[in-house]
Amino acid sequence: MDGKPIPIPTHKIDNFKNGVGLEVEWNNKTEFYDRDLNNFRLLKDLRVLSVGVVITRLSELQELFDSLGKGASYGPSTTHWNKLIPKVNGGGAGGCPLLLIEIGMRCYDPDS
Repeated sequence: MDGKPIPIPTHKIDNFKNGVGLEVEWNNKTEFYDRDLNNFRLLKDLRVLSVGVVITRLSELQELFDSLGKGASYGPSTTHWNKLIPKVNGGGAGGCPLLLIEIGMRCYDPDS
């Protein structure tokens, strides 16, 4: 190597530090999971990333959003746990270690 940085031909990860990449997917198109997992795979192959982290909402929050009148904005085709897991189980990260964090009803406090 000549000391120059390795060009990274991927989408910029939301947060990256010390080999850990973090993506927060709350209400995007589910194709964003494909993009994120593929980025994790590529960056792991380039030895830049050690682990990929995805924070997303549990599918159960749809009932809460519906009750708050926000359900149309958070539909079944947007990013949520039930859309992420099949992509992970299908090998979407290509062997990159993952930490998947789910946010669900237990995190909701109606009094705050």
